[in-house]
Amino acid sequence: MISQKWSKLIRSLQQKKYRKAEQLFFVEGEKAVLELLASTWQVEAVFGTEVFLQRYPLQLKTAALVQQCSADELVKVGTFTSNDAALAVVKMPPQTDFVAHSHGFVLVLDQINDPGNLGTIIRVADWYGIKHIVCSPDTTDCYNPKVIAAAKGSFLRVTLHYQPLAPLLTAATLPVFGAYLGGDSIHQLRLQHSGGYVVLGNEANGISAELESLIGRRITIPAFGGAESLNVGIATAIICDNLARLQTTQ
Repeated sequence: MISQKWSKLIRSLQQKKYRKAEQLFFVEGEKAVLELLASTWQVEAVFGTEVFLQRYPLQLKTAALVQQCSADELVKVGTFTSNDAALAVVKMPPQTDFVAHSHGFVLVLDQINDPGNLGTIIRVADWYGIKHIVCSPDTTDCYNPKVIAAAKGSFLRVTLHYQPLAPLLTAATLPVFGAYLGGDSIHQLRLQHSGGYVVLGNEANGISAELESLIGRRITIPAFGGAESLNVGIATAIICDNLARLQTTQ
């Protein structure tokens, strides 16, 4: 059974101000919780069904607190409409600013508001081996439960940094690419370096005006149909796939 104290805490963690105050967030579902338990992240508590606790006793040894509860309790305190496995409360790692790098690609997110999009971008970055994402301070919180759910376990392997973007891009020593509806086709791009910054803008308005002068090269995904635009998560995947291909063929 989940105590009233823990129930109240977990529910409060659905809001950013309480996550920030407590420096905690939660992870839901069997696969995500198991990936978490296999990592080095600090797990404060795991609440699991009888089946989950009996199936994974060794993995649960890394959690500070383990308690049995029902699937209904997990649904009541969490955000999933169905959860017959587990929910874990996790300590946030220390936030750090990203500093200049000499190789590899870094995703730079400018005012990305949709939690599902951010979670998808984290998962895409993990798929393509991108280890760092730099977010503007007004990008949605990466510990939002919807972000964690969409990212699956990829949030464990991709580090997100929240900081002003202009100083970072001003000091960049590697190319700065910006995703626009009009620009050089990503299919025709030629890379002169083995990395750079890829800036992706707000879902509705694109890259903010204050960053436009810092974009070294505008890139676009050529359209073959009549769609007005692409979801930023999908666009990120296409761009990352092309960059990965270019690195292996040039």
